[in-house]
Amino acid sequence: MGYAEAQCELTALEVATVISEFESHLKDTLEDIQASGLWKTERPLTCAQAGIVSVAAGSAVGGSANGSSAEKGNVINLCANNYLGLANNSLLVDAAKKALDEHGYGMASVRFICGTHELHTALEKKLATFLEKDDAILFAACFDANGGLFEPLLGAEDAIISDSLNHASIIDGIRLCKASRYRYKNSDMHDLEQQLIKAKDNGARFIMIATDGVFSMDGYLADLTTITTLAEKYGALVMVDDCHATGFMGPKGKGTAAHFGVNHKVDVLTGTLGKALGGAIGGYIAGSQPIIDLLRQRARPYLFSNALPPSVLAASLEAIRLVEEGDALRDQLFKNTVYWRSGLEQLGFTLNPGEHPIIPVMLGEAQLAQQLASRLFDKGVYVSGFFFPVVPKGAARIRTQMNASLSHAELDRALDAFESAGKEVGVLE
Repeated sequence: MGYAEAQCELTALEVATVISEFESHLKDTLEDIQASGLWKTERPLTCAQAGIVSVAAGSAVGGSANGSSAEKGNVINLCANNYLGLANNSLLVDAAKKALDEHGYGMASVRFICGTHELHTALEKKLATFLEKDDAILFAACFDANGGLFEPLLGAEDAIISDSLNHASIIDGIRLCKASRYRYKNSDMHDLEQQLIKAKDNGARFIMIATDGVFSMDGYLADLTTITTLAEKYGALVMVDDCHATGFMGPKGKGTAAHFGVNHKVDVLTGTLGKALGGAIGGYIAGSQPIIDLLRQRARPYLFSNALPPSVLAASLEAIRLVEEGDALRDQLFKNTVYWRSGLEQLGFTLNPGEHPIIPVMLGEAQLAQQLASRLFDKGVYVSGFFFPVVPKGAARIRTQMNASLSHAELDRALDAFESAGKEVGVLE
């Protein structure tokens, strides 16, 4: 009897025991998560995503909610990535409806078989022009874009130097690549230079620096001026994930590279259609023609994922048009950002410095963040606590995010809620 055959001779009872032990292990892990105050819940909305929302009655998805289970309407939403308020924009909705009528519900194929529609090529061309790159390629999400970026472009002879606070999708994408991995301390340009020197000394053929344009848990901007200068000095490529910037940062909303005036020095831009550009789904990579051509041949998430549906494509084209004409929206977004940040500071909350519409309220402990979020929800303000493993232990926070559609009167109501809830949980005196 061979080894493989011997391993299969488990009785039905033994198999059931193994499965039971496995599920018991999972339950213990879940109990530890709950006991540590790290349990995440989901609250179903009963309306379109917007600055003011209503939330379903009953328990939240994934466990009991932190707070009242009663249905709530007229809730101020301060935790969506809906920076320009386009998620329920009637022009985007109309474009999506028209595409449904004319082009159907879905493509039922990957792109290289029969899943490419003329709307795909139109959107890729539009993104490339908007971002001032040769070409662009669409993915189901930016997580897929970052996950599929590095492995086709870089091999074992190469090196990737990644900021320590980069998004999980960049980290996972780098793990899938055979290139040597280096990491520099968040926004520490001296450490970045040391890692560049190390990679060069170790004989790297090609080097790519990878960074978020905006670090989403903190609202900090990457120092793209220095990063691109160092890249030129050491002959490195630069990749920027601009998910939390495209549409509202920089001239005409072209992102952080445009904000710093170094767009021509950034080799690869990745981003999403799921935040400021309408808030639906989809990601992209923009870059030189050879980069995009090779990704179209080799990027596994692109080759093995269904093509984006026509309704998303049509609405995204309309979103980019609105963004290109959206100086007034961007102006309102940043006026709201200044107003909100100033109000929180006057109340006495601890904030990270910055200019971005992401404004974290720093609290430290996970349970405190959840308690404050719960009290705020009871008072009609929807926020989420962020804690380990999303942020380091001891750095829990409530990440507030501004929306151009909110009025100062609505922000005043939210500030009143923050003041009273902060006093109730002991954050404010």
